Amino acid sequence: MWQRREFRRFPIDKLKIDRSFINDLTTSADAATIVQAIISLAHSLRLKVVAEGVETAEQLALLREIGCDQFQGFYCSAAVPPSEIEKFIRSNADAVLLRDQMASEVTQSKLAVLGRR
Repeated sequence: MWQRREFRRFPIDKLKIDRSFINDLTTSADAATIVQAIISLAHSLRLKVVAEGVETAEQLALLREIGCDQFQGFYCSAAVPPSEIEKFIRSNADAVLLRDQMASEVTQSKLAVLGRR
């Protein structure tokens, strides 16, 4: 019988949500419900959640609203080689901060709209 304590023996501290769920996040109530359930389950296991494939401010705003901890995707940047990471961070810190602030100002939850359908 599989038990939670067996799962916790693995050195896991993050759970990544596949981009296939994120692609439909703002257009499908089912996808939004699944993502919200994944986040809830991960948090109940004390795991951080990373959404991959985030490409729009709308996706990011909804993920933040439902409690996603981190994201990755072209909304932030294309892939950057390890040797160029420091340069990227230094040259883009202000732009990323501004973009994040703008994304958090989305006023209406797409999830609420989808739930009314």
